[in-house]
Amino acid sequence: MKRFIAAERALRTAASHQLPDAVRRVLTEQYAAEAVEFLMADYSLSVLQPVSAPPRLSRPVSVYNSPAGRAFGSQRCHSEYGLDGRVRLHLPVTVRGDRIGVLSVTLPDRDHARRDEAELCEIADVLGREVLVAERDTDLYVQARRKDRLTLAAEMQWQLLPGRSCSRPEYDLAAQLEPAYAIFGDTYDWSATADRLMLYVTNGMDEGIEASLLTSLAVNALRNARRAGISIADQAALADQAVYGHYRGRCHLSALLFDFDLVTGRVSVVDAGSPQLLRLRGGSVERIVFDAQLPLGMFEETDYVAQEFRVEPGDRLVFVSDGVHAVASPLGEPYGDAALTRAIHSTRLLPAAEVPRSILRELTSHRDGAEPEDDALVVCLDWRGRPDGH
Repeated sequence: MKRFIAAERALRTAASHQLPDAVRRVLTEQYAAEAVEFLMADYSLSVLQPVSAPPRLSRPVSVYNSPAGRAFGSQRCHSEYGLDGRVRLHLPVTVRGDRIGVLSVTLPDRDHARRDEAELCEIADVLGREVLVAERDTDLYVQARRKDRLTLAAEMQWQLLPGRSCSRPEYDLAAQLEPAYAIFGDTYDWSATADRLMLYVTNGMDEGIEASLLTSLAVNALRNARRAGISIADQAALADQAVYGHYRGRCHLSALLFDFDLVTGRVSVVDAGSPQLLRLRGGSVERIVFDAQLPLGMFEETDYVAQEFRVEPGDRLVFVSDGVHAVASPLGEPYGDAALTRAIHSTRLLPAAEVPRSILRELTSHRDGAEPEDDALVVCLDWRGRPDGH
């Protein structure tokens, strides 16, 4: 325990840009580690990149077929055993369900690995929390997330997002956007309190920076209204006014807005456009259709009305933008509900955090590798609910 306290103190007192050096030094001194490497998942969730100041000397490793990638995907420690007796532990770095990367630690032998694995997992958790705090003061970790250069529009979009996944006893929630390095209009947002979860899925219009500016205005207007404590319908109305007030109807934004009651499973919904919802319940997938209302900012002073539906424990909700359900194959065939249903069935055994990435990979196959003409957004919510309504 003294070693863990020393490691935690070293991370909490390290300068923001020195966390990789601090964790390397303290694990070498306190746990006899022979090598320590911190890797972060890139924006496309395809590789894990070593965290170091540019230019990087170490190469990224694949999320799909590497030991570190297996730890990242399974969210469990993965061990590599060398012929010389050394053991390399790959430890997920995750904060409240948001998967950040992997901490790889080489130990002298199996005895060290068995004895220290549990504490090293806790240190990986501490490292993740400290990285989220440190990102306010340094670009080191944001730079480590990119294997290619981001467009300015994509830079703006990623800074707008709350994270890519989160977990609570009542639910698991995850999202992914593609093309990760050139997105511009689609986005999502979420926020939870003790008894409620607010979730927004938006589908912007226009391209490039103009699309990002529109989305930023709309999302921040929704956040401003949400933080004032008003209802989901009034949030939509105030965001509608903000967008119309600036663009006067030239641009608008499609959105699905949800207010989940974590105790009862009741949900208030405002459907203001093209994002769609499919539900997996008891092995069956069905599209959930709501009363369509006008997109945000299309006309002046639009009134919005919330409708209700209910989620049950075991439900999986998959939200998609039109860049998913409307995308065409080289032969002009739309992806559509049938392909989405197959994709949701084929990923039903995966955890929520893996579902968006897996569906987007199937979408790439549908396009036959062609460059996308629109953003593609997938959000997955696995609902457990609160036991006995407590």
